[in-house]
Amino acid sequence: MAVRAPGQGGILQGANPSQYDPKNPIIVFTIQAGIIIIFCRLLHLPLSKIRQPRVIAEVIGGILLGPSVFGRIPGFTDAIFPAASMPTLTMAANVGLILFLFLVGLEVDLRLLVSNWRIALSVGAAGMALPFGLGWGIAYGLYHQFREDSGLLPISFGTYALFVGVAMAITAFPVLCRILTELKLLETQVGIVVLSAGGGNDVVGWILLALCVALVNAASGIIALYVLLTCVAYIFFLVYAIRPAFMWILRRTGSLHNGPTQSVVALTVLMAFGSAFFTGIIGVHPIFGAFLMGLICPHQGGFAIKLTEKIEDLVAVFFLPLYFALSGLSTNLGLLNTGITWAYVIGVIAVAFIGKLAGGTLAARMNQLVWRESFTIGVLMSCKGLVELIVLNIGLQARILSQRTFTIFVVMALVTTFATTPLTSVLFPPWYQKKLAAWKRGETDWDGGRLAPEDTSGDESGSASEKEHSEIKRLLVSLRLDSLPSLFTFVALLGGEHSGASVTKVHPTKNGKTAAADTKDAAPSSHKRPLEVHGLRMLELTERLSSVMKDSEVDELSTRDPVVNAFHTFGQLNNVAVSGEVQLVPEGSYSEVLGERASDRKSDMILVPWSETGSFCEAVTAYMNESTQSVFSNASYNHFVTKFLDSTPCNAAILVNNGFGALHREELRSLHRVPTNLSLRGAPVNATAPLMDRSHHVFLPFIGGMDDRIALRFVLRLAKNPNVTATIIHIKGADTISQSDKVTSSDRTATKDSQRIVTTSSQEILSSQDQTFFAAMADSLSSDLQSRILFNTIETTQPLQDVVEQARAEVNLSQKNAGDLVVVGRHRGKQTVNAGYYGTESDLRQSLGDFAEAMITGNVKASVLVIQAAVKEE
Repeated sequence: MAVRAPGQGGILQGANPSQYDPKNPIIVFTIQAGIIIIFCRLLHLPLSKIRQPRVIAEVIGGILLGPSVFGRIPGFTDAIFPAASMPTLTMAANVGLILFLFLVGLEVDLRLLVSNWRIALSVGAAGMALPFGLGWGIAYGLYHQFREDSGLLPISFGTYALFVGVAMAITAFPVLCRILTELKLLETQVGIVVLSAGGGNDVVGWILLALCVALVNAASGIIALYVLLTCVAYIFFLVYAIRPAFMWILRRTGSLHNGPTQSVVALTVLMAFGSAFFTGIIGVHPIFGAFLMGLICPHQGGFAIKLTEKIEDLVAVFFLPLYFALSGLSTNLGLLNTGITWAYVIGVIAVAFIGKLAGGTLAARMNQLVWRESFTIGVLMSCKGLVELIVLNIGLQARILSQRTFTIFVVMALVTTFATTPLTSVLFPPWYQKKLAAWKRGETDWDGGRLAPEDTSGDESGSASEKEHSEIKRLLVSLRLDSLPSLFTFVALLGGEHSGASVTKVHPTKNGKTAAADTKDAAPSSHKRPLEVHGLRMLELTERLSSVMKDSEVDELSTRDPVVNAFHTFGQLNNVAVSGEVQLVPEGSYSEVLGERASDRKSDMILVPWSETGSFCEAVTAYMNESTQSVFSNASYNHFVTKFLDSTPCNAAILVNNGFGALHREELRSLHRVPTNLSLRGAPVNATAPLMDRSHHVFLPFIGGMDDRIALRFVLRLAKNPNVTATIIHIKGADTISQSDKVTSSDRTATKDSQRIVTTSSQEILSSQDQTFFAAMADSLSSDLQSRILFNTIETTQPLQDVVEQARAEVNLSQKNAGDLVVVGRHRGKQTVNAGYYGTESDLRQSLGDFAEAMITGNVKASVLVIQAAVKEE
């Protein structure tokens, strides 16, 4: 009896899911995609530790899955990658390739190329001409040595040499951007030159590749000429017809500045595939059309970045691994089985690397760059990566390359890409970048000797005594969206001063005077702004293409960023001199970047707000299922704060907000009964009433040591604001801190054994110095401050418990004021008696110290400011 319909039971009926069925290819395709993606991700884990791009793992994964390794297992290739299933896998990979080349076109910012055209033209031209010529030379040997390999179509030497020259001359622009970003070179002269030259190199390389494919596909020379002319005409059509119409649509829909709508995304993707379709049917590879469509998309208003964010994840996570794994599957290292073949492997690697290195280096040197910069540019331009593999696959598909020569070039691409990052790190390390930058600014001679007098107003050098008496003139603030209310309140108290003199305004048209003249006559300003505040907003730098694009356009991003703009507006309205910037930083480097920016700007203090969610996420409020204590239990964020405080080059402060310039933390919402059912929504939200009481009360427990001395002076600085009152209590009595005052900010690396050594004389010196300092500060108060600041002394045998009880009694007396503040020293490396009394938050205690942990976990209704003196390395 004939089977009327195929069985639908699948494996329940005994079907083999790995058996390829052309009518239902999705099953085998899912197995193949899953194996490729998982395998490549696992390979990338160790390779990422040595800063290798993901494409290395994807190609190596394909090589391992291909005939070189796993393919030698009997039955593996027939079961997992049967020949009949490869068209489906290739189709999916090529769809991803078209989208990826569209994203590559988006990444190339032609504005950078135009603004640096002179050096970009010279470096790019030399970086292509020399390897192209050398490639033409080695192509002669390759052509005659391997032209008898199977799978090749008859091809002229000229076309073959043109393809080999392009393969040697091209630079992998996407991988190059990631390397520059990871090595923090994008803002250096090296990074700018490489980006501009690499972008131009990419454009020219794809045009030459299009010409090569046209010559291969054309039956005669006249057909190839027609293909080339049609391609040129199409480029002009895109630039002068399609782009203006596309820009009109973007402005009409508001997508240019607000981000693409879903309809605009659909239109753009259709245009990319339409362009790929046209270049494909005229005899040029479809990816060239997708690349051209990406080039004409605008970068204004961040449109290119926002469009990339919509597309990139699916392409990078799913499609690209398939394509580059296919490259590996087509790579058979077993074909490199003769001495002459290995000689050509070494020769191809040498030609590709030396040609790029020499061309880029000489061109950069001719543009007045120093030799070390020039060599770095040459090394970076030798990077092949993604683009090289795409070129090679096109050559394999067009039967320009045999599988043997394809394998030779894949090995070359892997070696040159693998070597780029370590060579660049050796040639252009951070210490050399700083030395070169100072030399170019004229601050030092070539040997590092200072030529200009150094501005030490904000420098951290000098004795501890000098540092503790210095005024805060430059403040670096870490900007976070969730912490803006508390930051604004804090900076306004610290540096904002409002003139009490009223100014009579005159209409600009009155008495024939201009507005500028009236303002000048009416209010001659003698206001001084002693505090300069620089806001640094750090966004996470990820492997996403959009993240790299943001980093390359960070200056424009800083001007558009709403948090930085809000900070600028705050400064103007509160008479505080502010500046701001955005930096994209890997999450593990946040603490280093804060220290570097503080050193660069000679900051006296760094202020870092504790995250409202306890993580690097900038959500305004904690998630509904998170308790208040979970805000302080995130191990990675605690590690960041600890790492930052342990290496801060200047005084540092961590602000843990609890109603300071904002609403107090609310308890988690719970379900409650409403007339219909259970609901999370309570009563209608009431409007926030105007703040009538703008006062703040500050409480400082003074234990002793450098941190507390800095904290005391800081409280006195805050108290200059008439809205601030303060209580400062000297805690005396029992062995409050089991470490002598000899451990200062300059020797914080003492061992645990040495921390236990306490002598009577050192304790007496500690007590004497602290008492003298405390008394001097109390006696130095002006009459105005004496009415608002209370100095007191208490003796206790239980410092933590008594201090917390005292804080509870001092703060939150006025529940409708602008928020109270508890200021404590961190006392790094010092152990307080009964330190664990208020809980076991060991991570929090390690990052902020014993007293800060006690205040946070002890239910003190106030914000906490933890201050630490500068850490000075010997």
